[in-house]
Amino acid sequence: MIFRSKANKALDKVEDPRETLDYSYQKQLEMLQKVRRGVADVATSRKRIELQANQLNAEIDKMQRSAQRALEAGREDLAREALTRKAGLQSQLDDLQAQHAQLQAEEEKLIRGSQRLQARVDAFRTKKETIKASYSAAEAQTRINEAFTGLSEEMGDVGMAIQRAEDKTLQLQARAGAVDELIEAGAIDDPTDMHKDDITRELDALASDSSVEGELAAMKAQLSAGPAARPELEPGEDQETQK
Repeated sequence: MIFRSKANKALDKVEDPRETLDYSYQKQLEMLQKVRRGVADVATSRKRIELQANQLNAEIDKMQRSAQRALEAGREDLAREALTRKAGLQSQLDDLQAQHAQLQAEEEKLIRGSQRLQARVDAFRTKKETIKASYSAAEAQTRINEAFTGLSEEMGDVGMAIQRAEDKTLQLQARAGAVDELIEAGAIDDPTDMHKDDITRELDALASDSSVEGELAAMKAQLSAGPAARPELEPGEDQETQK
């Protein structure tokens, strides 16, 4: 039982209903062909009996005429012999007629059976093509659905990968922002010294202001001392510029 169940399951996987239907249709056509050959054989036998019956009828008519001529010639013995042969031929003709009637009935029966079988085969062919078309459509739809299912699963994996990438990006951005805030707050030293705290910036600003003020005072002192204290001009410098 286990072997049969597994065999049936394996057979179901490899079986194509369209091939099975075509095979059944082919078998029905072969059966129809056999019935038609049977009808042809019976018709041939019937025709042969008809030919034999025609020959017997010709012989019977011949014996009838021979008996008539013998009786006219005064040969009653020959007339009796001719009529005896005629009776034998008539008996054979009766047997042939009985066989002919039987064969004719059998032929008509086979013809009706052939017509019914032809109608069934035609109906089966229409049904077969309808089932095959439906099966092919269902098979195509199944493949499309399976393709969509596989695509959906693949897109689900892609979506998860995108989500993970976005999460990692947000995490890195948050980490970078947090480090920037810590550097600005002075909680973390900047090895490039590009970021300074507020006190350092104020001290640098005061030093810069003191340098500017000192340079400005020196320039004022030179202007107050007169032309002699000015630096000499370069040769070729315009006199109007010197004034």
